[in-house]
This record gives sequence, C-alpha cells and structure tokens, in this order.
Amino acid sequence: MNSKCYRTGWPLVVGLAASLLALPSFAAPLTLDEALRLAENNAPSLSAQDSKIQAASSAAIPAGELPDPQLVLGLQNFPISGPAKGSLVEDDMTMRMAGIRQQVPNSYKRKARIEVADAGVERATAERRIERLNVRLSTAMAWINSYSIERKDALFQEFYKENRLLNDTVRAQIASGRAQPSDAVTPKQEAAQLEEQQDDLIRQRAQARAALKRWIGPTGGDKPAGGFPDWSIDTSGYAHHIHNHPMLAVFEPMTREAQAKVHEAESEKHSDWSWEVDYQHRDRVYGDMVSVQFSFDLPIFPGSRQNPKIAAKYAELNQIEAEREATLREHNQELEDELADYERQSRAVQRSKESLVPLAKEKVDLSMASYRAGKGDLGSVITARREFIEARLKQIDVEEQRALASARLYLAYGESAQ
Repeated sequence: MNSKCYRTGWPLVVGLAASLLALPSFAAPLTLDEALRLAENNAPSLSAQDSKIQAASSAAIPAGELPDPQLVLGLQNFPISGPAKGSLVEDDMTMRMAGIRQQVPNSYKRKARIEVADAGVERATAERRIERLNVRLSTAMAWINSYSIERKDALFQEFYKENRLLNDTVRAQIASGRAQPSDAVTPKQEAAQLEEQQDDLIRQRAQARAALKRWIGPTGGDKPAGGFPDWSIDTSGYAHHIHNHPMLAVFEPMTREAQAKVHEAESEKHSDWSWEVDYQHRDRVYGDMVSVQFSFDLPIFPGSRQNPKIAAKYAELNQIEAEREATLREHNQELEDELADYERQSRAVQRSKESLVPLAKEKVDLSMASYRAGKGDLGSVITARREFIEARLKQIDVEEQRALASARLYLAYGESAQ
C-alpha cells in the first residue's frame, strides 16, 4: 500500500511544484526592470501599434503596382431599325466584342505613391516608439508610487513599536508619581492616529496596484521589490540629444510623407494613359476583327484643378514644419523644467537625510529624556514624535519625487539617445 501511494503521489507533487514555479509571481520579484519588461510584453496599446505597422507594411506592397486590368464585353453596331432590326446575324456590321483594358498611371504618380506608402510605414514605426515611451513612463511611475507606499507602510511597524515603548514609559512615570493618570490616554490616541494614517495607505496601495495592473496585467498586484531607480542623469548632455526624443523623431517620417503627397499631387500634371485590345466576332460570312486603342488624360486646366491640390499639400507640409518647431520649443522648456525639478528634489533628499530627519530624532530624544527626568511634559514628547513621523514619511515622499523626475528624464531623453 505504501509503495502504491508513493507511485501515485510523487508525480502529483512534482506536477504541483512545476506549476507553482511556472507562475510569474513565483518566477521573479516585481522589480522595476521586471515591471518594464512585462509592460512591453503585455501592454495592449503596443500590440495595437504592432498591428498598425503590419497594416502599413502590407498596404505598401501594392503601392506602385498597376491597377487591375479590366475585362471589356460588348455588342457593336446592333441594328434597331430597318430590315435587320433586332437581329444579331443579318447585318454584316454587327459584332460581338471581348477585350482587355489596362489603366497606366504615369511613372511620377507611381513613384510618389511608393514614397507615401514607405513613409507611412516609417511613421507607424515612429509612433510605436512614442507609445513605447508612454507605456514605460506610466509603468515606471506606477511602480515607483507603489514602492513608495510599501516603504511608508513598513515604517508603521517601527512607529507602533515606538508607541508601545512610549506607553510603557508613561505608565512608569505615572507609577512613580511623575505624571498624571490622564497621560495614560495619550499613547492610545497616538496609536489611533497612526491607524488612521495606515488606513489611508491601504487605500493608496490598492489604487497604485490597480494602476500598475493596467500596464503589466495581474502581476501588478504583487508587492514591488528592490529600491528606487538609480539612473545616471546627464544634466548637461540631454539638450544635445533632444531631437532623438520620440515625440520629435516622428516628425521626420511625417515630413517625408507630406513631401511624397506633394509629389503625388504634382504628378497629376502628367498624363495618365491606358490601352485596350478588343476582339470582334462577326457572322461567318465576314472576317473577325481586332482593335487596339490608346487613351490619354489631358490635364489642360491646371489653374482650377491640379494647382489648388498642390497648394493644399504644400500647406500641409508647412503645417508639419511649424508643428515640429513648436514641439521642439515645448520639449526644450519641459527638459529645463524637469532638470530644475530633479536638482531641487536631489537637494531635498540630501537635506532630509542629513538634517531634517536627524534633527527631528534628536528633538524626540531630548523631549523624552526631559519627560523621564520629570522636567518636561508629555505634550512636548507627542509633538516631537509627530514631527519625527512626518519627517520620515516626507523623506520617502521626496525620494519618490526624485525617482519620478529621474524616470521622466532618463526614459525620455537618456534611453532615446542610446
């Protein structure tokens, strides 16, 4: 019996273990790098952009091809009056006809259509780079926000521990006659206030993880691991690579597409043509015939037809050039703003670590020492502790803000320059 249980149970254990190891949450912690990787693999908007590129590439294949030939069927010289009225055979001029007609756009037009199609593929590819940047930025910000909340939540375990120590100190002071019995309520009030703050963090955690799930799927509900990103920010070099920003790089294929449409409009001044070959069958008494004919467009009124179209396409080209210049100025301003914000946040992080938090801790220690010695009141201790708690939470806030600023700079200007 034991042998039978072993034979049936062991494969089940192995299968369960393999299934657990295959789950994403067991495979790797949710670091920022892992979140960015999952976002690129799972974001529906990127899949939509891939389909857009595929559609543009497929549409470019027939761009320069001739139109499909046309089958021509007809009846010529059919009598509708006279002795042979209504007959297909009595009049020697009546012929049944079958032929092929081929439209031939001029070579300038076909070349321009190829240029438009190729530029459309390049534009779709550039637009995917924009969406990739949006996905990575949104994912990074959601992850940083989620990680910041976890950092704050971990602090509350220390706050509760310190609150219990405060409660023991107050009880000892009451027992020794150095404090009023009403002081026993104060640590409980502080604990209740801490619980309220932590409840708000629980709400923020749910919101942050929901935002992360939007970009990476169910794995976004996992606890983030690692630390705030430590990207190297080139504060002086990003301005030299601003043209590589995806929002600016997309204007290159947009310009080529607009130029190709100008060429396509100009090609309307050149004549398209067509040829047709017809076989005409008559009565046996008479011989069959073959006809060949050519036709040509006559663009002889350009002032009211072709020229306005060309002018419209030139206006669209000028519009794109103006929009590019406006976007360049906008990103120059944004870059300077982001760099100034990053430097300010860096100073805030340093100030918090080196002065604000240590000074708040020192104030708590001094207030507590005075209280234990019977020279200070509990209110001063509570005020100092509240300031210390706020200073530690604010330290995480400024670290989060610096991480967000570095993400906006590095992902938008650092990666695009590589």
